[in-house]
Order: sequence, then structure tokens, then C-alpha cells
Amino acid sequence: MNMKIHLSKIVALLGIAILTSTCSQSNTDQLIVYSGRSQALVDQLVTDFKEETGIDVEVRYGNDAELLAVLNEEGDQSPADLYWANTTGALATASKQGLLETLPDSLLNKPDSFTSTSGKWIPITVRYRVLAYNPQTVDSTELPSSVMDINAFKKFEGRIGWTPTYSSFYDFLTTMRLTKGDEVARAWLNNMSELDPKSYSSNTPMVQAILGGEIDVALTNHYYVIQTKYGGKEGYFEDHEHYGEDEPNPDANIETYHFENGDIGNLALVTGATQLKTADDPELVAEFLSFLLSKQAQEYAAQSVNEYPVIEEVALPEYMLESKKALKLSPDYDYEQLQQLEGTLNLLREVGII
Repeated sequence: MNMKIHLSKIVALLGIAILTSTCSQSNTDQLIVYSGRSQALVDQLVTDFKEETGIDVEVRYGNDAELLAVLNEEGDQSPADLYWANTTGALATASKQGLLETLPDSLLNKPDSFTSTSGKWIPITVRYRVLAYNPQTVDSTELPSSVMDINAFKKFEGRIGWTPTYSSFYDFLTTMRLTKGDEVARAWLNNMSELDPKSYSSNTPMVQAILGGEIDVALTNHYYVIQTKYGGKEGYFEDHEHYGEDEPNPDANIETYHFENGDIGNLALVTGATQLKTADDPELVAEFLSFLLSKQAQEYAAQSVNEYPVIEEVALPEYMLESKKALKLSPDYDYEQLQQLEGTLNLLREVGII
């Protein structure tokens, strides 16, 4: 992430971003959504919502950092009604910056898990951190029970992959800092660095490196392995241009390993959405947010993007771990705390990783 992007460049980037409109601008019932989620996920859900309600939805895409910068630049004059974020850290930051309205209990009570402590946003889907590995070169019974067990990773010196400049890794390290302390996180980074890990800009090329025999194991998110083996739409803005380069292959030499229940290596990463203070019609926003929590929308996310639902009784593909088991994997933590990103970036700079 380039933290030195000039605001003018961000605004220009948003201006040329993909613009999706599901019907004529003349419709008075219109929502403007700023989305940190990718078009591959959002388009179909917007189309379905339009067909059900007749409400026009215009979507402007960018990554979370870009969209937050634009919202702050636009201020009270922002046309945006709703912010659909890729990370809860971005939502917590938006809340801290005074951009969000408190949502009604009728919305806050819909999700069964991963709810907001601030009442300013709702969870939409969940991803889990995992260890991906090559079963041809790795015996899964010899893998560690915790991501913190560096000694167990020494056998993979020079053959382990990570994405130290990627948003999901930032969330993982931020949670490590906040739950275990800065010094523990610093020691983990230094010990990992001594293993000569191979760094990748994003998860897709790292997964390809496992398939190509370049590395044996990698710290990643669960759905990258699933999409490699079974296909599915990419749900991330940063990486969606890479999706679909290869056909799904159930026999691909890559598998998913989960650490013991409650381990930070299984961290749940939550996406969410919220109403902005600049919203013209809170009732329309509530209708769209409620739709995102509907069984229809949640099943689409699970079946097409391989992300986990936040409501019960949603059918998952047979190759995904069932929701209740997945829920037990992650440690409990306050998702609002992921706004504390600057300390994580400073730590990564101090140890020379970024």
C-alpha cells in the first residue's frame, strides 16, 4: 500500500474507476455506493437488488484507502449514500472520522456473528487466514498447531511465502500486535525474516508459486485455495484482475491447513457495509443493507465468491468447511481495533520489511 499517494491522484483515480449504473439517472429512487469490494462480486448483487426493488444503484469503485480519502475530501458535499468496505479496519476508521451514522437495531440484529461493537456498520461476509501447502512436498501432520511456532517452520527456510504489503496481512499483524503485544509481533517478524521467506505483492501469484514448486507453504486467505481448485469469482479489489487466468483444477497440488481453534493463524477477516452521514434517504440505504444480509445475497457470496456468510442456514459449497467449524477457528477480537494500522506499518518499517 502506497501511503504517500497524493489526494489529487486518488480523486483522479476514482474519477476513472469503473462506474456501474443499473438504470436511468432520471429515477428519483437512487443510491450511490462507494465500494471497496470488486465489481466481480458487487455487480450481480446490485442487479438482483434493482430487479427486486426498482431502485437505481450507482457504484463507484476504489480500494478502501482511496475511498476514505475521497470521502474526507468531499466532506458534506459527498454524493455517497453507502460505503461497502473490504475491511472492518476501514469501517472503524470511517467511524472515527465521523463519516458514519448509527444503524437501527433492525439492521444490527440481523447478523448472527461478527457484529459491530460501535453499531455503525454491519458485517457482510467473512474470510479466514489459513496456511496453504503443497501436499506433494509437505506432510500435513508435521505442520505446527500455531502460526506463532516459528521453530516448526524452520524446515521451510527459503520455501515459505507471505504477502507483507497486502491488506489482509496488515489485519493479521495488527491483531497480533493488539492481542499479544508489539514485542511479540516484532519477534515473530524478525524470526520469520530469518527463514528467508519469499515475498509476494498479493495472494494470487503466491498461490501460483506453490503450484509451480517455487515454495512449499504460504500464509494466505482460505478462498484462494478454493478458487484454484474449484473456481469462483474474485471478491477483492486489489487482486481481481488476476482471477481467471487458469481453469479450476480439483487435483491441483495445493491444500488448506488450519491451525488449532482460536489461533491467530486462522483469523477471521470481515467485510462490511454502512450508511454514510451524507445519505439522502436512510430508508433506501437500510433496504439495500438488509438485502445484503438476505439469504439470497449471502448464498451468492458463498457459492460464487467462496466467502462465509454472517447469517445462519446459508448453503455452502460442499468443498467449504461448514460455518460452525470455521467460526471456532478464529480467535475472538474486536474488529473495530483494526483501525490501528499505523502502529503496524511503523513496526514493519522498523524491522525493514516495508
